[in-house]
Amino acid sequence: MKKLKYISFALIAAISLISCENDLETAPTNQADEAEIFKTAESAETVINGTWAKFNDDGTTYANIGYSTVLRTSDAMGSDVAVLTNKYGFPSAYAFTDLVNNTGGRSLYIWTSLYSVINNMNNVIARIDAAEGTQEKKNQVKGQAKALRAFCYWNLASFYQFSYLKDKNAPTAPIYTEPATTNSAGKKKATLEEIYTLIKSDLTDADQLLQNYTRNNKDKIDRSVVNGLLARVYLNTGEWTNAIASAKIARTGFPLMNTEKYKEGFNDISNGEWIWGHAQTQEQSGESYAFHFLDVSSSGSYYYSFMADPYFKDLFDTNDIRSSLFSWDGLPGREGLLRYAKFKFKANLIADIVFMRAAEMYLIEAEAEARSGNVANAVTVLNQLKTARKANVYTGSLAQNDVIKEVLIERRKELFGEGFSLSDIIRTQGKVERKAYVNSSGQPIQVQITTPDGTVKTVNGRGHSIFAFPDQSAFAPNSRYYLFSIPQKEIENNPNL
Repeated sequence: MKKLKYISFALIAAISLISCENDLETAPTNQADEAEIFKTAESAETVINGTWAKFNDDGTTYANIGYSTVLRTSDAMGSDVAVLTNKYGFPSAYAFTDLVNNTGGRSLYIWTSLYSVINNMNNVIARIDAAEGTQEKKNQVKGQAKALRAFCYWNLASFYQFSYLKDKNAPTAPIYTEPATTNSAGKKKATLEEIYTLIKSDLTDADQLLQNYTRNNKDKIDRSVVNGLLARVYLNTGEWTNAIASAKIARTGFPLMNTEKYKEGFNDISNGEWIWGHAQTQEQSGESYAFHFLDVSSSGSYYYSFMADPYFKDLFDTNDIRSSLFSWDGLPGREGLLRYAKFKFKANLIADIVFMRAAEMYLIEAEAEARSGNVANAVTVLNQLKTARKANVYTGSLAQNDVIKEVLIERRKELFGEGFSLSDIIRTQGKVERKAYVNSSGQPIQVQITTPDGTVKTVNGRGHSIFAFPDQSAFAPNSRYYLFSIPQKEIENNPNL
C-alpha cells in the first residue's frame, strides 16, 4: 500500500490534487498556474480526476482513508455490524462517541474532505465555459463536476441533519457555489430544503449535460450514476414517482449478479451489477485498506472487525445465496463471533470499492412504490431481487406498512457493509436495534465452531457489545448521537455558523 500523506484541506482558491495513474493521471494543480489548468476542457478535466482520486485514496490515518471512511462509519453506527471494540479503526463510531465529538480527527476529516471537493468542483463549473474545446467536451466536464458537487452536498444533507421529511427547514450546513478565495467569508447554515434544491438542480443539469457521454470506466460519472443519485435524493425528499423513474433509468443495463458473482467478494468494479465504484491498482490502492475492516475471512485481512450481529443472520432464508456466507469463527480470540464473508480481498490484497449497484435501485423503486401506495408494484419489484438471490418471495400482508417494513429489511440484507446503515436510520426516522445474544433465560446462546486443528466444539455465540448511547440512554429515533458534527475548527473559523 502506498504511504499515507496528511491532507490539508481548506476552503480557499488553491486547488489541491494528487498525481494519479493511467486514466486518472493529472499534475498537482497547486504546483501549476491556474490559468493553464483551465485553459482547455481536457486540462480542466484533470481537476475532476485528481479530486476524485484524492477524495478516495488519501487520508490522515489508516482509519480515515477517502470517502470510504463515511461508508464504514455509517455501518459501524448501525444495527447489523457488531464492531470489535478491541480492534483499530471504528470502535468509537460503533460506540457513538466519535462523530458526536467535534474536536475529533474523523469529524474534521469528513467535513473538510467534502468541502474540498465542493470547492474544486466550484472552480471547474465557474471556468469551464471559457475553456478551449468542443461544446461536447465542456458539457461532459461540467456535468461531472455538477454531479460530484451534488454528491457531496447529498452526504452533508444525509448525515448532518435529521430526515428531510421530519423538518425540511432544519439548518444543516453552508452552501458554497462559487470558488473560494482567501477573502471569502464563511456562510451560515442552509436549510435541508435549500441544500436539496441545489442538489436536484445540479443533478438535473448533469443529466442533460451528459446526454451524449459514454464513459470508459466506472469511476466516471455518467447518466446512470446521475440518475442513481437522483433516485437517492428523491427517496430522501419523499418524491416517490421521481424516485421510481430515476431508479429504473439508473439500473438499465446493469443486470443483477448471479450466485457465483455474489460470492466472489464484492471487490471487482467490472461486476456487471456495479453502476459506480472506485477501482484500485497496486500503485493506487489506498482505499483498499477499507477491506481490512470489512473482510472477516481472508488470511491477509488485519482486523476482522466488522463481524455480523447473529440476529442479522436470522433475517435470511436458509436457501438464500447470501445465507451461505455466514460462519461461526473458530480462530483463537474470535471464537463464537459471526463472520459474514460478503467482502473478500483479491489475491494481491487490493479491492475495488462499490458505491452504487443495481440492487439498490430495485430497492429504491420498491420502497417508493410502497410509500406511494402501489404495494402490488412494490412487491413485484422486491421479489425480482429476492428471486435473483434465491430467497423466498414475499407473500405476506399487503398492508402498506408491512410491505415497507419488508423492503427496509431487504435493504439491510442486500446492502450490508456498503454504507447505508446510519443514513437509512436517519432517513426513515428509525433507531438502532441491538440486543445481547442470549436466550429467554438470559444465558448466552451456544454455537458450534471448528478450530484450526479441525476440532468441533460448542462455545458462547458473540454479537453486539454496545447497547445504549454514551449517556446510557436507550437507542431512540432522531437522536443527536446519529448526526455527524461540524468540526470545532470550522466553528471557530466561521462565526456565521
